[in-house]
Amino acid sequence: MAPTSTICVLVLAIALFFPSIVFSGDAGVNYGRDGDDLPPPKQVIDFLTDEFKYKISLIRVYDANTDILEALSGTNLVVTIGVPNEAIAYVASSQEAADKWVQDHITTYIAKGVIFRYVCVGNEAIPGIVASFIEPAIRNLYTSIRIKAGIDYIFVTTAVGLNVLRESYPPSQGQFGPNVAQIMNNLVQYLYSIESPLLINVYPYRALVTEPEHISMDYALFQSQTPVVRDGNFEYYNLFDAMVDAFVAAMARVVGSDNFKLVVSESGWPTVGREPYSSVKNARVYNNNLREHAIVTGRTPRKADINMEVYISSMFNENFKSAEDEQCFGTFYNNFTQVYPLWCP
Repeated sequence: MAPTSTICVLVLAIALFFPSIVFSGDAGVNYGRDGDDLPPPKQVIDFLTDEFKYKISLIRVYDANTDILEALSGTNLVVTIGVPNEAIAYVASSQEAADKWVQDHITTYIAKGVIFRYVCVGNEAIPGIVASFIEPAIRNLYTSIRIKAGIDYIFVTTAVGLNVLRESYPPSQGQFGPNVAQIMNNLVQYLYSIESPLLINVYPYRALVTEPEHISMDYALFQSQTPVVRDGNFEYYNLFDAMVDAFVAAMARVVGSDNFKLVVSESGWPTVGREPYSSVKNARVYNNNLREHAIVTGRTPRKADINMEVYISSMFNENFKSAEDEQCFGTFYNNFTQVYPLWCP
């Protein structure tokens, strides 16, 4: 693994020469707020945008919280904004509802200097009670943003987890499960038609703790020195690539092409919860290797043109989440010191 400082120097050099470019071979952070001990949004955004602190350029937020949007105004952070699961049916209900949501949360804040990249309709809402509303919501928002407002740089999409796949091993067998196949097939075809990426949440940690007898720690942590899985002509040294490529295979089955984009909207490793798997050491190793893989390698065996974009979970620990390990994915303490070296100083 290359030292974190080396990666930071590389990213900084690119940013100095091309300050206006949003790179897809990059790693951002998820800013979740599912807790009661977190610093206020203004402090968080001021911290992230302090030029003498950490060079984080991409941020994902899970809702359209006005305090966060106001704090983002006039900054250089590139934002993925979420339509929360409970608002999906409303946005899907009519074009007028989508227009209002866009006016209230997108165009108003573009005028205030917020740089949006993706509008993410729900997070792991498939399968679920609002799953059938996701594609209509995306269609309505696409019309509001791209056609009515004429904003051609914002992509509308959704984020799904590994549970939408029936098969993920070997990666070439990736396909959507029968319980979600119709919804996912229609959704993927539509996203392909509008050139929007599918956002995927990929957690090798969860696979490891579920099947430790079949998955090695080195394979999950990007530390294997030899291929662990051979799938046709492809060799896999890490579980992350294998999981991403299972989505690649599933999408290719639907659209008949591999000319599509995927974004890893969540990945990370907890510091507490399930010993010996969750620990500060393992979280440091995984997230540093993940960040290096996104920035330096920027591809998977099956998707050479993926230009990998990864959002690391997460900014802080979130004590309202259910399981102890789910609460402990934070890379910063709530006093803004790093839990372990990861982000560029």
